Amino acid sequence: METSKKVKQEKKKVLLMGKSGAGKSSMRSIIFSNHVAKDVRRLGATIDVDKKRVKFLGNLLLDIWDCGGQDAFTESYLTTQKSYVFGDVGVLIYVFDVESSDFSAHGTQGSSDRDLETFALIISALSEYSPRARIFTLVHKMDLVASEYRDAVLDSKSAAILAQSGKFRPTVGIYATSIWDETLYKAWGGIVNSLIPNLDVVEDGLRDLQRVTEAEEIVLFEQNTFLTVTRVGSEVGNDNPNRDRYERLSNIIKTFKNSLSSYTESNSSHQFDCFTIKTRIFNLIINRLTYNTYVLIVFPPGEAELQCAKLNILSAKDEFARIESVAEGVDDGLRLGRGR
Repeated sequence: METSKKVKQEKKKVLLMGKSGAGKSSMRSIIFSNHVAKDVRRLGATIDVDKKRVKFLGNLLLDIWDCGGQDAFTESYLTTQKSYVFGDVGVLIYVFDVESSDFSAHGTQGSSDRDLETFALIISALSEYSPRARIFTLVHKMDLVASEYRDAVLDSKSAAILAQSGKFRPTVGIYATSIWDETLYKAWGGIVNSLIPNLDVVEDGLRDLQRVTEAEEIVLFEQNTFLTVTRVGSEVGNDNPNRDRYERLSNIIKTFKNSLSSYTESNSSHQFDCFTIKTRIFNLIINRLTYNTYVLIVFPPGEAELQCAKLNILSAKDEFARIESVAEGVDDGLRLGRGR
């Protein structure tokens, strides 16, 4: 795969904000620190700003500012620390607790609208200091809402959020989330996916791999978080009715990978290189593709087809290394092709 496209290193400042107790630190720990949902209840409240630098795919550097949501801290962010907190922001992720008494969706004034009022002030600060920032809002703890009411609740909350979004309204992303299911992976996968540079170059390589393996579908995962990076598919794969399958796979594989540490006594973020499922109607393989990624491929059944797929994945590592080789002046690019 020859390409003249260049891989660029991107650094994004990500503000993670919301009222105290909304669940910001819990979701960050699940996605980026390999915690499981049942353990995050032991996490304490965030004091002031907790900064964490995360590499995603090697060439995307996220500076995550987890901002404590207590009123005193929020007031400081919006006054004495305003330019420091809201300057040079690439992404704001604002977390609303769906059951908070401060998050009313009826537009009335008073204490029941405090969360929306705070959100509006933050939007105003971003308009001043980071007018090109991307805004994502998570309506969190949706597991506490009866399933038959969730769509209606989300619609109501979304309307209230958009009403306070100012100039960002046309592009605000809104997700319903819970730490107890795949919705958290759907939200964070969508957020991070929107930030990945050179995604078209990566997808070109996956299409080459799809062609030689005759794959129904190929999904690329980031190796630490197991968030979905991107996917390519055949006509059959594109017609799959299970639209949440990528997030469910992220959740299942991440849980499996974390469970391996109990048996391998390893804290490594990648405890397996290859996982295969063979049936009479399809083969499935999850394999390390690069230092930063795993690839999942669904393709025709048969032992010969499986062994050929493994060889093609091995060959594809060199193909993806060529993407990195065209990057000029990048010290820590995609690192594609440096897997074990």
